[in-house]
This record gives sequence, C-alpha cells and structure tokens, in this order.
Amino acid sequence: MNQPQHKEQKNSIQVGRFDIFFKKPYQILYNINDFLISIWFLVGSIMFLYEEWKRVGVWLFIIGSGQLAIRPTIRIIHHIHLKRHIKNNNQ
Repeated sequence: MNQPQHKEQKNSIQVGRFDIFFKKPYQILYNINDFLISIWFLVGSIMFLYEEWKRVGVWLFIIGSGQLAIRPTIRIIHHIHLKRHIKNNNQ
C-alpha cells in the first residue's frame, strides 16, 4: 500500500492546505501545450491583420510552430517512461 501513496505524492502539487492530484500528467501536459498553441495562432492571426502588429504576429506563429514539435516529444517521453516502468516491474 505504500507504493500507491508514493505515486500519488509524486503526481501532486501542494497548494496551501490542498493537494492537486494529476492522474495523467502527460495527458495534462499535452492538453496545456495544445491550448497554448491555439492561443499563439489565434492571437498571431489577429495581430497579422494590422500592419503595425505583423512582426509580433509572425513571432507568435513561430512560437506556435515550435510548440507543435513538442507534441510528439511529449508522447515519445511518455511511452519511453512507461516502457522503463513496466520493464522494472517485470524484473
């Protein structure tokens, strides 16, 4: 029973008297990344409509494009982590 408690502590953040638990931390990272990508592209698109804001809009597109590369990286890290965890349990 001590092992599940350790896992819960590992996937939680203490905020004052409360603990925020993350059941699927990689899925949460993936969703936060997707949300930020949508914000960068939406705001960048609006800024691109105005000549004086085009440069900032282009930089937001570049940031969003860079974050698109993070999506498969999060998946790869998640799968590698699971394989290592499963391998360690079988030994």
